[in-house]
Amino acid sequence: MKWLGAILILITCTWIGFEAAKRLSDRPKQLRQLKVGIQALEAEMLYGLTPLAEASVRLSKQLAYPINLLFEHFAKNLDSKGESAHLAWEQSLDETWGVTSLLKGEREILRQFGQTLGQHDREQQQKQIKLTMVHLDREEAEAKDNQLRYEKMLKSLGFLGGLLIVILML
Repeated sequence: MKWLGAILILITCTWIGFEAAKRLSDRPKQLRQLKVGIQALEAEMLYGLTPLAEASVRLSKQLAYPINLLFEHFAKNLDSKGESAHLAWEQSLDETWGVTSLLKGEREILRQFGQTLGQHDREQQQKQIKLTMVHLDREEAEAKDNQLRYEKMLKSLGFLGGLLIVILML
């Protein structure tokens, strides 16, 4: 019975380490998807002159989970509640943030981006989007660096932490 408990503890701790490493590796991917989404939104808004809700629906179908949820909720919030773009974006961030691997810094960048949606002329909107992209580029570089540094360590730490608990228990 002791051995069964020890194996379960080891498996659980290893799984926790792998999950933490997965969140770390998902962050750069999600940042890239977010950048693609914002660039596509820029193209739809500025060059295609597509309404925000319609552009967001298109993007939600093109992007991968969980970033597609952000644009899907944004489109729904714009349509159903008739809110301003800023409030709809804020609400979409609140609704979808828990399923992403993104951090507080990215949330603040996206919140600031949402404040400018639909508030300026084309030229000013384009400048705001470029500024957002610069910030997201910086965050993506940091996320890649953290992934390279800590991903393998988290996996090992999960296993070794479980092993330590098993040894201390026996």
